[in-house]
Amino acid sequence: MSVPEPWPVTAPGVVRLPSGRLVRGRALRRPLPPGPPPTYAVHLLGRRPPGTPWEADWLRWPDFRLPADPARARAVLGEAWARAATGRVEVACGGGRGRTGTALACLAVLDGVPPGEAVAWVRRHYHPRAVETPWQKRYVRRFGG
Repeated sequence: MSVPEPWPVTAPGVVRLPSGRLVRGRALRRPLPPGPPPTYAVHLLGRRPPGTPWEADWLRWPDFRLPADPARARAVLGEAWARAATGRVEVACGGGRGRTGTALACLAVLDGVPPGEAVAWVRRHYHPRAVETPWQKRYVRRFGG
């Protein structure tokens, strides 16, 4: 099986983790960005999303809240982090900031960013208003422990 071409590092929403893995964050309310599609996606929504032509996992995660099943969220985000080593991984919620930013901060923790610095890291590298609520910030801090 061949390794897919990676995301262009300058493409909208693409974040380079400290290890070099590339992950794209995006808003599902917006059209799919130009360029190659994901090989794997994690959708962070309160309701099951429509199907995609690529492999995707759904985490039940209502807007402005936390994942309904933290253990499953940890497993799915771990899978996303692992797949980002060889594929095009996308993390997406409705607006692309709160839940997506929280998930990207958790991926940064898995990649070695200290949990207490991950929110600032994702705001610097993805979006300045990523991770919207105090409980999402706390979730990221606790994700490392």
